[in-house]
Amino acid sequence: MDHTSGGTRSAARKPPDGEPKPDDARAAGPRKRGQRRGRLFVALVVCLAVVLLLVLVSLGVGARSIPLETVWRVLLHDDGSPEAIIVRRLRMPRTVLAVVVGAALALAGVVMQAITRNPLAEPGIVGVNSGASFAVVVAIAGFHITSVSGYVWFAFAGAVLAALLVHTLTSGASRSHQHTRLVLAGAALSASLGACTGILTMFNTEAFDSYRFWVVGALENRGTEALTAAVPFVAVGALIALALGPSLNALALGDETGAALGLRVSWVRAAGFLSIMLLCGASTAAAGPIGFVGLVVPHVLRLVLGPDLRRLLAFALPGGAILLLVSDIAGRVIAPPGEIEVGIVTAFIGAPALLWLVVRRRAVSS
Repeated sequence: MDHTSGGTRSAARKPPDGEPKPDDARAAGPRKRGQRRGRLFVALVVCLAVVLLLVLVSLGVGARSIPLETVWRVLLHDDGSPEAIIVRRLRMPRTVLAVVVGAALALAGVVMQAITRNPLAEPGIVGVNSGASFAVVVAIAGFHITSVSGYVWFAFAGAVLAALLVHTLTSGASRSHQHTRLVLAGAALSASLGACTGILTMFNTEAFDSYRFWVVGALENRGTEALTAAVPFVAVGALIALALGPSLNALALGDETGAALGLRVSWVRAAGFLSIMLLCGASTAAAGPIGFVGLVVPHVLRLVLGPDLRRLLAFALPGGAILLLVSDIAGRVIAPPGEIEVGIVTAFIGAPALLWLVVRRRAVSS
């Protein structure tokens, strides 16, 4: 009798055919996570390969087209030929600057949208572009500095000071209204500095002539000095932004929830703001104000990868580089033998994208 009942109990515990066993169910979670990480790693490698391919194309495209095999050959060995001079001394700094600036602006866009919880936020909203522009005009009009290597430090200082002023104006606001106040303070400061910049360029033709070539946002004729000045600040800002990934995920749940999880909300916001200042200030100083990169790239990545900010931060680096490289190449191909500045091309791409995002958000909310 006991033997029969024991057999019955054993049979009752056996899962029916087709139903996963408990051990299989426990193993399925880590297995799926491993597969997901593997796919993300492959996707990241593909993005980096696309960046490398676009770099080679950028080195070969211009007023004098150079085949890709020649580009690769002169990169490996400087034979002193005209092609080597064009590729290594003229186009290489410009291409590397496009990679650095694009990655910095896209990464800053992800951080900006995360700390403000505003999907339409863009790095220029904190006054970085207007502060850098005003500082460049002051350098030209007041100190007669007309070279990019000369006023790149003025532009960086102006960008950082403007961003710090916006942060100071919003630091006293409550947590629930801080991101709204940040947007309003940034817009007000941008308008004020824009008016001051307009006044200076109106009465100083020398400042206007030099400033109008910088303000459109360009990568040509920047030289290696602008690149070497920007790279250290971009590197530090990128490291801070990437380290903030888990904290920004917790902050996305809300300030109160994040604080309940042990998150120091004020410190996370301050660190995020510091990374934005470094990334945007250095890239704007080196290449001029280039808009919409920090708006378009995070949205495209969010549609593909989902809301996890750790993934968005990682993929923003190659994503921004791809967008700016494509824009720079398109600007050289559209109007040969001349070219269209990269800031204008990104505006052509970003303006329709912004309109689409606004319409989409209105349709979703309704």
